[in-house]
Amino acid sequence: MKKKINARMVLVAVLGILATMALLTAVFYGVFRRQTMADLRIYALLLQEESQEELMLTGSNMREEKVRITMLDAQGGVLYDNQTDSADMENHSLRPEIRSAMEDGEGQAIRRSATLDKSTFYYAVRLSDGRLLRVATEAESIYSILGSIMPSLVWIGAVLLLLSLLLAHRLTDSLLEPVKKLADHLDDGEEITYYEELEPFVQTIRKQHWDIVENARLRQEFTANVTHELKTPLTAISGYAELIETGMASGEDVIRFAGGIHQSAQRLLHLINDIIRLSELDSSREESMTERVNLYELAAVCVEMLEVSAQKHKVSLRMEGGSCYVQGNRLMLEELLFNLCDNAIRYNVEGGLVRVDVHREREQVILTVQDTGIGIPQEHQERIFERFYRVDKSRSKSTGGTGLGLAIVKHIVARHQAQLKLESSPGKGTAIRVVFMAAI
Repeated sequence: MKKKINARMVLVAVLGILATMALLTAVFYGVFRRQTMADLRIYALLLQEESQEELMLTGSNMREEKVRITMLDAQGGVLYDNQTDSADMENHSLRPEIRSAMEDGEGQAIRRSATLDKSTFYYAVRLSDGRLLRVATEAESIYSILGSIMPSLVWIGAVLLLLSLLLAHRLTDSLLEPVKKLADHLDDGEEITYYEELEPFVQTIRKQHWDIVENARLRQEFTANVTHELKTPLTAISGYAELIETGMASGEDVIRFAGGIHQSAQRLLHLINDIIRLSELDSSREESMTERVNLYELAAVCVEMLEVSAQKHKVSLRMEGGSCYVQGNRLMLEELLFNLCDNAIRYNVEGGLVRVDVHREREQVILTVQDTGIGIPQEHQERIFERFYRVDKSRSKSTGGTGLGLAIVKHIVARHQAQLKLESSPGKGTAIRVVFMAAI
């Protein structure tokens, strides 16, 4: 970036120098041309009062000054020329300056000789008796003038270019200094002075940077948690298997150890399935296939499916509400319902109740899963939807939970642009509400 800015500043400087030199040359040549023509006009006005003899004398004296004097008759025929024999000269009536003098009383013209690389300036005036007087002089052309001053222009251009390089370098450094400071202190949270035009860009970069840092932290934490969670059931399986292999277990112990292996394997399988599902939800950015879904019917099917699990945990299930339609992905909504209801059963108390309610309020459909379980302390409620976060780790493992169910719920809610609300009190239970927009 710095090289590009430097290069473009130098390019602008070079173009500016060249344009300035060309413009100055053109201006100086214009002044020179006007001055030359003004001098010729003065000569012509002074000479028009002289007689033929005086004019010839004056013309002889001005020959050394390279001023050409020509006298013509009213038809453009040459009567006298101080540099050339008039008898050898053709009629000049078609010359622009002569024609203008015949018509308007005076005329002027500039003709360039490509061979000599010079320009001849002509000024003609009509006398009172009808004759024409023309005064001319040779001068350097603009190309000749430019060639003669080119060495000086090159030296001046070189000096200006060197100054431009130094100034461009310093200016680029000063322009990029706030950006460089910002890049060096992106993590510090330190206030850096930068251009106000960069404010939206800086805020976006900082947000992305903080997101990357946070994601890296969460990924590292997730990896450590996965390693720990996988290690626990694998250690149990390995230990039980070793006892059976060495013959230290027999009879009822073998059956009990086999049950432990089966339980740990099931937990391992559930954990792997939840990790894979979370990975899919994280990586997939495409819009899922959606349809008009009766959320009440999905909830009723889920309650019926979990009836056996509820009986096993000595918990009652109750379904309330009525038909309500939302626009969503059926499989994801089934998964959301299962995880919420399964959690409510697992973290309940014996004789407890899980109430599932689906109802509509104006343009919203509200799903509520409420239990009478152990509840969640206030300090844990903000983190309960994080991966592997458990309020009571020992209870979670004893119930077979993976610690990923609510994290999956959070992803699915976000995919459906819904809202997730939690209300809980220790010893009284927990209510989780998901607010959807009602389908048309």
